[in-house]
Amino acid sequence: MAVSTFVLGLVGVSAALSVIMTIAWLVWRGSRNSGWVDTIWTFGLGLVGFAGAVIATPMRLQSVLVAAMAAIWSLRLGLHIARRTRGITDDPRYAKLIRGWGADASLNMFWLLQKQALVSIPLGLSMWLAANAPGSVPPVQAVIAVLTFVVAITGEATADEQLRRFRHDTANKGKVCDVGLWRWSRHPNYFFEWLGWLAYPVLAIDLTGNALWGYFALIAPLCMYWLLVYVSGIPPLEEHMLANRGDAFRNYQMTTNVFFPGPPKTSTGG
Repeated sequence: MAVSTFVLGLVGVSAALSVIMTIAWLVWRGSRNSGWVDTIWTFGLGLVGFAGAVIATPMRLQSVLVAAMAAIWSLRLGLHIARRTRGITDDPRYAKLIRGWGADASLNMFWLLQKQALVSIPLGLSMWLAANAPGSVPPVQAVIAVLTFVVAITGEATADEQLRRFRHDTANKGKVCDVGLWRWSRHPNYFFEWLGWLAYPVLAIDLTGNALWGYFALIAPLCMYWLLVYVSGIPPLEEHMLANRGDAFRNYQMTTNVFFPGPPKTSTGG
């Protein structure tokens, strides 16, 4: 891959994500429901990955796989978030920021969403690199990528459905979901979301060492891990849960792994 080709892909992905998050900002201004931000981000990022794959020349196995994975991921997650957003008036994570901004909320929200576009560039770029990797992906790498993606999609969908059923059972009102995958991780949906982004580097990286651009795709899972564990995922969500569930969530924190799934611990086991 020539430097000019890489730069063209980088610029295209960056510009597309900026436009998408501008649209998300306009929708938020019209609806005042910040839950639509994540819906638009998901559909938009999936569209970026899909478009980057279908315009790849020539179309190869990795291009078809990336197009399919981007479409499946964005439709599954986007529709899930959209269904959830229809039942709320605002996303508590964004709502807290908006209240703090006061009269400057609109401008600050715009720049926040542009920052989200910026940190999403490695994600879009990883899909583009996977679809446009020179040569044909070895069958073993293709199988590993597909299996990783299938496990991730299935795991995240299962975690989301388990949480939905738990919340819709009136007997669980005020309780913390600790059933199924949620007994093994406090955020199994986030874990499987992160796992899915490992599939693209598998397709993008040329293990023969003839094309090094594909290694940039590794930034995607690193970026997603950082966002989920340290920035916009776990920290604000756990703060919200502590405020609303109190000791019940504290006990859950003591016995359940934060991110990577593992056997439940005793409350005295650390």
